[in-house]
This record gives sequence, structure tokens and C-alpha cells, in this order.
Amino acid sequence: MTAAVTPEHPIPDPAVNLAQAREVARDLVVIENHGVQLVPNIGVIGGREAVLVIDTGMGQSNAQAVLEFAADYAAGRRLYLTTTHFHPEHAFGAEVFAGEATYLINRAQALDLERKGAAYLEMFRGLGDSVARRLEDVRLIAPDRIYESEHELDLGGRRVRMRATGRGHSLGDQVVEIPDADVLFTGDLVEAGQFAIFPWFPPYDTDVSGIGWLAVMERLIAERPGTVVPGHGAIGGPELLADVRDYLRLLREETWIRRDSAVSEATIIAEVRAIMLARHPDWAGREWIENGIGCLCAEHAHAGH
Repeated sequence: MTAAVTPEHPIPDPAVNLAQAREVARDLVVIENHGVQLVPNIGVIGGREAVLVIDTGMGQSNAQAVLEFAADYAAGRRLYLTTTHFHPEHAFGAEVFAGEATYLINRAQALDLERKGAAYLEMFRGLGDSVARRLEDVRLIAPDRIYESEHELDLGGRRVRMRATGRGHSLGDQVVEIPDADVLFTGDLVEAGQFAIFPWFPPYDTDVSGIGWLAVMERLIAERPGTVVPGHGAIGGPELLADVRDYLRLLREETWIRRDSAVSEATIIAEVRAIMLARHPDWAGREWIENGIGCLCAEHAHAGH
């Protein structure tokens, strides 16, 4: 997902930079995004027999670069691909891996891709020329393998645990854990130094859940991972999980207090946005605050308040 786009602030070319690859644990590399919009942090995790790639980058050329990097890194080991969720910069390069890697995701994510992938492809093509060029000729493909809620992938001497988290940033979010390295890839459930991205676009997409997302963060925090690789932003530790949890909790509380008082949504947005900006003046993605408030206003009604 991305920030607001204006003619004065077009999105820079969302190019994956392989020079940003670094080893964060034994046989575990992250191609970092270093703050570039619409470029995710990409994982390459190795075992004796196979290598797993986490996320593709946006479009064919990015995915081709990632595939070539992974194939060279694998040095003959077989390849697997998974994606943290279906959004374009994370998954809209999977076609390049067809025939080269086994593409594995959870069922909810596969349904997201099937039901909403085409619409997101068109929406992102409208974000500007740099994005549209990256998405030229993209073809969405189904995964080779689907798991229900949890899957353990044996790479040979290293097991990787994939888990569908349930509804949060999207219906099909998954986290990927490498237990022997104490590393957790979160996708866009976590961003570093950025307000949580709420793809709240009624009536077209209302699957994001602030309540569900908060519950996911509580569960992840309880597991106390050592290293957290967010969807976007700098790699960190469990403090990244706490930052998102605390933000979502405050956003919910401040929104629902005002909703209980029958304040207009416009007033809620103005007041809560001011609180969040005062709390996190240096965070990026300010435009997502309003979407989060809208989502939580809708969930307030459904929660029976």
C-alpha cells in the first residue's frame, strides 16, 4: 500500500534494490526496502535442501530480479515462494516464479487474490506512471499449494512455520516464523515508523479489522520474537509489535469514546487525528489515520455499542 499521491508528490519508482540485501541470521537474508514506497522487505531463507522467498516485489521486473537473486543464493537448492498477503507490492510478481518455485499460501489469502486481485491491480495502476509501468502485463496466478491455518515447511535442517493470523490488515494475512533464528516476518501487520495501513475502502473493500488486528498483535507480542521484519521499514525487535499494538489500542479507545458520545464522524476524525499526530509526529503514512477511524467507527456499531 502507499501514501497519498498528488502531482506534486508522485510515487518514486518502486524498484527492489538488491544492494540492500543483508544477512540477519545464518542463511537468512532480507532485501530491505529502506523506506521506498511500495517496496516490501523481502526474505530469502535457506536450509540444506531448499530456499524460501517471502514476497516478490511489485511486477515482473522486480520479481525477476528477486528470483535471480534467490536462484543464485540457492545454488542448486529447490525454491519455494510465499507471500505475506495479496497486495500488489507483496504478491503481484508471483507469475515470474511459476515453474521455478513452489508457490504456497493460506486459503484465506488465496481467496483474497481470487476475489480482489484484479480490482487491486487496476486501482494500483491508477496511482501514477511509475507504478503503472511496474504493473504492465502482470498476470495473477493461483498458488501451487494451499494450507488452511498453519503449515510447517521443511527446508532441510531448518523448519519454517507459516500461520494464517485471521482478519487483520487483510483477510489472508500470514506471518512467517523461523524458530531456529528467532525471526518473524509480519507483512503489513507491522510497519516501522508508520501509521498502520488500513485498506478501508467502502463499499469495495471493508475486510480490514481494527479489532481483529489488535488481537493478532496481542498474540504475537506474547510469543516474544527476537527479530521482527516488518512489511515496510527498518528491521527491529519486539518493540515494533508493541508500537503497533499501542497505536491500535489508542486509536480504538479515542474513536469509541467519541462514538459513544454520538459525536459526528467528521469531528471524530479531526480530534483523533490530532491526538495521533501529537503522539507520533515523526511517523509516515498520516493519510491512513482517517481510514483506521472509519473502520473502527463501523466496528463500534457491530460491537453493539
